[in-house]
This record gives sequence, structure tokens and C-alpha cells, in this order.
Amino acid sequence: MTTEHHGLTLRPITGRAELDLFNRLPYTLNHELADDLDSGRRRPEWMWVALRGDRLVARAAWWASSENDVPFLLDVLDVDEASDDRVDTLERLLRAALPRVLPPGAVPPDHVHYVPAAWAARPETARPVRERLAALERLGSRLFVERLRLEWLPGTPIAPPSAGLSFRRPRDTQELLGLMARVLEGTLDAHSRENLSRRTPREEAEHHFARELGRYVSPPDWWRIATLSDGAPVGFVTPGRNHYNPVIGYLAVLPEHRGHGYVDDLLAEGTRVLADQGVPRIRAATDVGNAPMADAFRRAGYTDFEHALHMTWT
Repeated sequence: MTTEHHGLTLRPITGRAELDLFNRLPYTLNHELADDLDSGRRRPEWMWVALRGDRLVARAAWWASSENDVPFLLDVLDVDEASDDRVDTLERLLRAALPRVLPPGAVPPDHVHYVPAAWAARPETARPVRERLAALERLGSRLFVERLRLEWLPGTPIAPPSAGLSFRRPRDTQELLGLMARVLEGTLDAHSRENLSRRTPREEAEHHFARELGRYVSPPDWWRIATLSDGAPVGFVTPGRNHYNPVIGYLAVLPEHRGHGYVDDLLAEGTRVLADQGVPRIRAATDVGNAPMADAFRRAGYTDFEHALHMTWT
């Protein structure tokens, strides 16, 4: 699989023994890569390097759930900042890797790149980010959405439950799926809005459940539905653990109950469920453009610790 191009050697790593080589470039995901390899969420043939002699000048890595044979996320794409031809190098690496990582004719999976929260305001972070985006754009990708990544830490106050709302567990998966389909009306989430152009609300709910909530390593009895005194549901929250962190996975208020502050009650309840487990942190994410949800997280004591840029080929 090795390719030589303009003095670059472009190839996948040979195995876990080359992980130290791959990790010579810094990134927020480096500490997860060994476990991902051991668990099958990454494979050596999905982790490509660009070498100039023994020097690592760029790298790319794809991710999938452990049961999938085809990656559905490019989440590592880095280049040595000392290089003079950074955009060209990234483009060459991707052009060499993509035909070998993906099946023939497959649309490349989305790219997610984690950046400092104020990346665009600082030249030292803005230039490297824009260079990565430029390399991807040369291959036909485009920026789809920028998302906030938020974090709650133990000791941060949690608002007490409000009068007038009760919380219970979902009776079954079908009840939750029904509520997920209903809350998609008027959603501000960019991915959901895009998906609804080709799926029904129920199909989108089932897709999200299969890809996200159904893969939690925590029990579904942590999930909560908020109800009024007459038992009518107003929304739901799915606190849980993915393979990396405790998370607020999905939180939404039904369209007919929006504007009454229930989002704060749901977020506090989801945070309380996880805090009662003694977790070291809670992670969450929402689109930069979803101001109501972002404001709710901040009111609850969640802080922006980084952003995620989502690039797509679709």
C-alpha cells in the first residue's frame, strides 16, 4: 500500500507497534487511539502517515464502531506545522489513502476536527484549521456545521427539580422513539434537518437510536421522560456513557411545550442522574447555531472546552 509522491512516503501504519510514530503529531484524541485499536474501532490499515524520511509530516485516521468493516468518520487529520507545503501534503495523503480505506465508489465519510473554542479569533489557531479545511475542500468536501463541545465538572451546582414536573423512565424503546420523532418538528440541529430531507421523522429517530443511543455502555434506565401532573410528556433526556465519556446524549422538548423553561429541568435531571454515579465529568455537544440549547447548557454550569468542525462530502 506504500506510495511515493514528491519525496513523501504515503502508507498505513504496520500495526500497533507504530502507534508511537503516528502519535508524534499532537491532537486531542491521541490518548484514545491505543484503546480504539484494541477494541476494533480503528484498524492499522485505516491509519495513514506521510513520511519524509523518518520524519512524520502528516497523518490521517478513520473511525468506526467495532462491528463495522467500513469507517464512517475521518476524525484525525494533522500536519507538521514546520512543513512549507502543508495543504498539498494533506491533499496528497488523503488522495492516496481514500481509495484504499473505502470500498470502490463509496462517498467519503464526514470529517470532524476538534479545535479550541476561540479558534477563529486567534491567528495561531485559525491558520492551521483553515489549511485543513482547504485540503478537504480540494477533494470536494465542505464545512457543514460547527458544534460546541461542553463539559460539566463535579462540584458545579445542579438546580433542584421544579414543581409541576415529574420524571420517569421510558416504558420501552418504542415510547422513546415515538417522542424522538415528535421533537424533530422545528429542530435546530443541522444534522437532523439535513437527514429529514431524505428520511421521515420516525426513520431519523430510528437511525439516531441505532447509531448513538443504542450503543451506550450504560443502562437505558438512566433515561428520563419529563411529565406534567396529568402524565402528559413534555420532553426527554438520555444521560449515559458512550465508549469514552459520560454524556448528555439527547435532550429535547416536545414542540407544544417549548418556551416554558422545561429544557432547564430536563438538563438538570440528566446531569443529576450522571452526577449520582460519581462521574469525573459530563460531556455534551450542540450546534453553535442552536442558541437556545447552548444557553441552557451554560445556565446549567456547562462550559465550552472546544469546538468541533464537521466537514461532509454529501
